[in-house]
Amino acid sequence: MDNSVLVHQLKIGEVANLSGLPVKTIRYYEEIGLLVPATIRSSVGYRLFTDEVFNRLAFIKRLQSLGLSLSEIKDILNIYDSGELPCGAVKQHLLDKIEAIAQQIEALEILQSELQGIVSGWQEQPSSYARIQTICPNIQHMES
Repeated sequence: MDNSVLVHQLKIGEVANLSGLPVKTIRYYEEIGLLVPATIRSSVGYRLFTDEVFNRLAFIKRLQSLGLSLSEIKDILNIYDSGELPCGAVKQHLLDKIEAIAQQIEALEILQSELQGIVSGWQEQPSSYARIQTICPNIQHMES
């Protein structure tokens, strides 16, 4: 009895059609090493993918939707490919993302406050002197 597992091999166009991703994206993911274990080359050089590629593509899409970069995703997949569950690394990346978002929110709130201050003191017709000295006195006089 043959104990080998039958592996379904798909060409890149088939993977693109079934995953909804462009061929160019799949090719790029393969080139940067995100799809390495799920990719083999045929004797004539075609990229052939195992069914595992769909699990990896879904994982990549999900992590991207959570704001992780392809570099961060590659680090996580490298852990998985070494035989370990990468859940700890995923959690750390998500915690880092939460902190970065908090910092962005703080910076945006400061900017919003500054913009509200400018608009609240807006002069539709600045003085002639102010118009000569600046391009837009409403903005430039607030700098000093």
